[in-house]
Amino acid sequence: MKHLFVLLVLVFAARPTGAAYTPKEATMTARGTFDVKVTPQPADDTAGGAFSRFFLAKELQGDLAATSHGHMMAAETAVEGSAAYVALERVTGTLHGKQGSFILQHRGTMRGGDYVMDVTVVPDSGTGELTGIAGRMTIILEGGKHSYELEYSIE
Repeated sequence: MKHLFVLLVLVFAARPTGAAYTPKEATMTARGTFDVKVTPQPADDTAGGAFSRFFLAKELQGDLAATSHGHMMAAETAVEGSAAYVALERVTGTLHGKQGSFILQHRGTMRGGDYVMDVTVVPDSGTGELTGIAGRMTIILEGGKHSYELEYSIE
């Protein structure tokens, strides 16, 4: 295990800081809407921190016709309108006619009611015809409705 850790340190240390992934295929954009069901989970032992946990279930429509299931953890601060969340979700369905699944990693913060979200396709998580997918999703919240834009490439 020690050797694997050393190897990982060397690999990441050799990469230039801030190096971005450059897709070999053309970038595509998928757009659509989604419905989400958020199910609160029981509170954890307070020794692990004061975090809220939720299960996520989504139905996505549009260029990405899929369902997803995930886990989210969130924390509120003492300042109203400020919070953070992290989540992982597995998306399974059809993206521009290609069937498979992939995992999305979420990281979001809110300050004074303003949101910043980063939703990224987990590297090497694609299956089926979506093997090799890379990309980012933008979640749009307007008028109580959810929509998405997924910029992606498939190697």
